[in-house]
Amino acid sequence: MIDVAVEVNGRLVRARVEPRLTLADFIRERAHLRGTHLGCEHGVCGACTVLLDGVAVRSCLLFAVQAEGARVTTVEALAGDELHPLQRAFHRHHALQCGYCTPGFLMALAELWERREAVTDEELLDAVAGQLCRCTGYAGIVAAARDAFAR
Repeated sequence: MIDVAVEVNGRLVRARVEPRLTLADFIRERAHLRGTHLGCEHGVCGACTVLLDGVAVRSCLLFAVQAEGARVTTVEALAGDELHPLQRAFHRHHALQCGYCTPGFLMALAELWERREAVTDEELLDAVAGQLCRCTGYAGIVAAARDAFAR
């Protein structure tokens, strides 16, 4: 067992974990946040995407011990008192159906949010290209991303 401390959404989470515990499981089981979803657990679907020190990563491919001392941001941190502009755009454009993949899409786009005025359409498409959705056909998701970054 290894002691690990990770800042998750501004809160320090400390736990004694097995070295093989994934960051996704750490977030769900130790930080008690369920917005980070587990889909394929092979890094293919993107449902587990979170920001690690501001960079979008697949949390199912990282071990919690690799995030020692890092800052992790999950989908729960996007909304404060009101929905984040990305979330509002997803709502406006009906960019979700079952919603299982939505946290991953939002976090992949959230990586670009701080520099939103300099983001190109190609970068938006690249950000969502690594995310899988089995319900929407992507048109609403792409429209929502373009709308959020244009406002």
